[in-house]
Amino acid sequence: MELLKACDLAKSFGNTHAVKGINFHIEEGRCVSLLGPNGAGKTTTLKMLSGLLEPTSGSIDFKGEKAKDLREFIGYLPQYPAFYNWMSGKEFLVFAGQLAKLNRKEAEIRSEELLERVGLTNAKKRKIAGYSGGMRQRLGLAQALIHRPKLLMLDEPVSALDPLGRREVLDMMREIKEETTILFSTHVLHDAEEISDDILIINAGEIAVSGSLGSVMEKYRQPILHIEFESQAADWLKSITSYSVVSEVDIQGNKVSIVLNDMVNGKQTILQDIVDRKLPILKFETSQTTLEDLFMKVVKA
Repeated sequence: MELLKACDLAKSFGNTHAVKGINFHIEEGRCVSLLGPNGAGKTTTLKMLSGLLEPTSGSIDFKGEKAKDLREFIGYLPQYPAFYNWMSGKEFLVFAGQLAKLNRKEAEIRSEELLERVGLTNAKKRKIAGYSGGMRQRLGLAQALIHRPKLLMLDEPVSALDPLGRREVLDMMREIKEETTILFSTHVLHDAEEISDDILIINAGEIAVSGSLGSVMEKYRQPILHIEFESQAADWLKSITSYSVVSEVDIQGNKVSIVLNDMVNGKQTILQDIVDRKLPILKFETSQTTLEDLFMKVVKA
């Protein structure tokens, strides 16, 4: 079932067109990653969806609620969440709950539930000033969930975390997506592949690729040969670009990645040519294009 639909959504800042009339929808119960390089329009899009920015044009339809304030349906965690450092973790959550129109008792109960869920029960009375980066991000997640939103939006939720903090937040997102629709922006493509159901790739303010992760990867997947030579084989590598089985060639010193149109025939052709020319190789491996390969192709287009 469709939860949210953006139609011709655009945002301009003076003569700068940050988001250029994009169209997309989010299905209920899905985890959607919003991908794109810095400056692509990810944060601007999230802020419009959350009600923090007024669109220059276009509309946002949340289950038929076009004109209504959508904040009651949405939980939002910015990339750099702000806290009152003199508050304890629990005090902050109770405060956030009351801002979200929970009464004091409801805010207290909900805060205790979420503190346990994000692993901060033992630190609930500590001042936020003493929280680590990972603890702050987990507290931010709890704040975004305080009013049981139908859509949780996270802007680069793990970008500032160390590997341990990143893993903690990803594990929580994996649990949360079982009960709440998630839209999160990231430039860490491995994270998107790990927990996303759907992806949106935005570039220069426009949606370049969208769809389920599986269908997008199936559509764009291509076989690749990875070859490492004992020494550079530049002349031969330049010549293979004319082969009918070769789609792209990426040369990095004495290493090369060759995108093929046909894995079976391409691998045989390339390997036979290497043998005939007696080119010394250290590695000859096959693989498929990844989300990172697709991302780089879209961004460079």
